[in-house]
Amino acid sequence: MTSLILADLIRANLAGAAAILVVLLVRVAARRFVGPEMAYYLWAAPPLAALATLMPAPTVDGFPPADALAHAVRDWSAPALVIWALGLAVTLAAFGWAQHRFLAAARAGKAGPSVVGVIAPRIYMPPDDGRYTAEERAVIRAHEHEHVVRSDPRAGALAAALQVLCWFNPFVHIGAHAMRLDQELACDAAVLRRRPHDRCLYAKTLLKTQLDAQMLPFGCRWPAKGLHPLEVRVGLLRSPVRYDGLAGPILIAMGLTIITLCAWSVQPPDPRHPQPVIDLWRNQPYRQVSVMLVAHPALEVPN
Repeated sequence: MTSLILADLIRANLAGAAAILVVLLVRVAARRFVGPEMAYYLWAAPPLAALATLMPAPTVDGFPPADALAHAVRDWSAPALVIWALGLAVTLAAFGWAQHRFLAAARAGKAGPSVVGVIAPRIYMPPDDGRYTAEERAVIRAHEHEHVVRSDPRAGALAAALQVLCWFNPFVHIGAHAMRLDQELACDAAVLRRRPHDRCLYAKTLLKTQLDAQMLPFGCRWPAKGLHPLEVRVGLLRSPVRYDGLAGPILIAMGLTIITLCAWSVQPPDPRHPQPVIDLWRNQPYRQVSVMLVAHPALEVPN
């Protein structure tokens, strides 16, 4: 049993890592072709690919060999799962401590702007000490409100949960960092789509913001120095979206479907044993009717 669990964990991580590599390779081109808002949804591919390996496998006739991966890890599956559980606990504690530190700083008025919370997200604004003008604060508030509208805190929480579960997989941590950057780029594009005349003000506000690089696992933050490459974000403010309408969603949906089906198809197939004819007859619902007709030949079946 432990070998099957470990095999499923390894297979899900391999599928997720492969999907992350694909997204890392195409995200820049997709951003230019369909815009940052649609390109961000490519990050649904890694969790979908990992989940696909846990879905019921395709069935084949006959008696295929046992799961080779489960057989290979059979002898050391139990200690490996213990190590995985210990690493999960340590990673979860580290994320929880980082979240606690940020919330303490936010309550003291030393953190922001950001969105904190998953079920009921709250917007934390920087203190009104004259550093930002009223127009700049309006832009920041619009950015954080857009995070809430787009359910970005929930997506960030899912990424953090995957980092905890897959703490040993470096591709998951790399993908989570890149996903958060693409999340900010998508949020920038969404805000400027509604405020097209504020591009210059938006860029100046981005460059003015200087925060420490304090970690916020469960939430969304305005860019921090060393946390988000501001050059990319400011540069994209000048780039118009090339595709509009249904082309972008269709392309992204096709890409997600292909990646998910590929991950599902590489599972070891489940056997589908052919039933003998006599067993097939015995399992049919009409068997009882046939027995009744044989036992009571006087019964007539109405036409």
